[in-house]
Amino acid sequence: MNQRPGNQLFDAYFTARDMREVFCDQGRVQAMLDFEAALARAEARVGLIPHAAVASIEAACQAGHFDFAALGEAIATAGNSAIPLVKALGKQIAATDAEAERYVHLGATSQDVMDTGLVLQLRQALELIESDLAQLGETLATQALRFVATPLAGRTWLQHATPVTLGMKIAGWLGAITRSRQRLQELKPRLLVLQFGGASGTLAALGPQALPIAEALATELQLSLPDQPWHTQRDRLVEFGSVLGLIAGSLGKLGRDISLLMQTEAGEVFEPSAPGKGGSSTMPHKRNPVGAAVLIGAATRVPGLLSTLFSAMPQEHERSLGLWHAEWETLPEICCLVSGSLKQALLVAGGLEVDAERMARNLDLTQGLVLAEAVSIVLAQRVGRDTAHHLLEQCCKRAVAEQRHLRAVLSDEPHVTAELSAAELDHLLDPAHYLGQARTWVERAVAEHSALTA
Repeated sequence: MNQRPGNQLFDAYFTARDMREVFCDQGRVQAMLDFEAALARAEARVGLIPHAAVASIEAACQAGHFDFAALGEAIATAGNSAIPLVKALGKQIAATDAEAERYVHLGATSQDVMDTGLVLQLRQALELIESDLAQLGETLATQALRFVATPLAGRTWLQHATPVTLGMKIAGWLGAITRSRQRLQELKPRLLVLQFGGASGTLAALGPQALPIAEALATELQLSLPDQPWHTQRDRLVEFGSVLGLIAGSLGKLGRDISLLMQTEAGEVFEPSAPGKGGSSTMPHKRNPVGAAVLIGAATRVPGLLSTLFSAMPQEHERSLGLWHAEWETLPEICCLVSGSLKQALLVAGGLEVDAERMARNLDLTQGLVLAEAVSIVLAQRVGRDTAHHLLEQCCKRAVAEQRHLRAVLSDEPHVTAELSAAELDHLLDPAHYLGQARTWVERAVAEHSALTA
């Protein structure tokens, strides 16, 4: 059987295919070659190299021309991927145009090639992530409005609190997604910039033409030209990684909520079902939250990877030993994990299966205790806060001890019935009447999403 090398078993589960293609060997090599081709065009534009050399250099800057296995072996000796790639590129060009080979990589250094190549990959990654985030936001906005008035038990410390709505819970997920979309927009000008400094960051090899070449190169690659090269100033990459960490965490929150609501004891909200999805190797009845598992898994893994990026920030002088190397696989892996989490979130959010009747039954599991606050608040306005709180506390204890509904206990308490009519008690003990500003929160979250999308 013809098998692809590498770790393929879990990729489809944890990583989106299009993101893996951005950061596969082909994607990495092509991004570096795009830098080399653009450098040749920029240097020809300002007259440093002959225009005739550009065509031969561009023709050779195709990743399909290179042996990735051989490059990998050479990296182990060279210490980075640019050195063997530039050598191989030179040989490719020299085979057809010895004159053009003289102008390859002129004035650049390995880190220029690798860092700018990475930025080109990150631009593709950003487009994928932003597209999925926008789609997820739209899906969550639709679901939040759909369930804006569907009551379920609010849970604090994993215990029933007061009622909320499913729409309000979804709006919470939506708000986090919207804020991350805003963060990505804000950081783009800082992230999508050229790295071009030459040997030590001065571009001395290019003489007085250095800045015009840098400007032309940035234009060729459709990147901004930063105030200075950033060989060992890694805040741009770490900022991006940090926002991806926030996205992973927000998606993990979504996954955690779904998994808890799917528990047998709750049974209120479910991931969409599909043949073979969420089954067990031994238990035919199982319906496991397999999408939520990816969301929680990514939220667990990304912080450790992010800590590597932060740890790699205090880099030595003008080029780092080891700390720069620690980034090479780390940020791409974060991108891949977030991409997989987003794909699973889209599947989960788009096909939520909701059991509103089960929500209503669960709300009544405590036989009215979740509405004790509602009664206490109204009663406090008539008999005072301390008196009302003590009275409701005693009634709640009696309801638990006697295994009776709070409504029945309150009806037997003369201090309560003297202040509240039967109709008032019925109203106060109806979850649909104690949802506060839940609808407002949904409408505001949806409006903020819509404003960003417009």
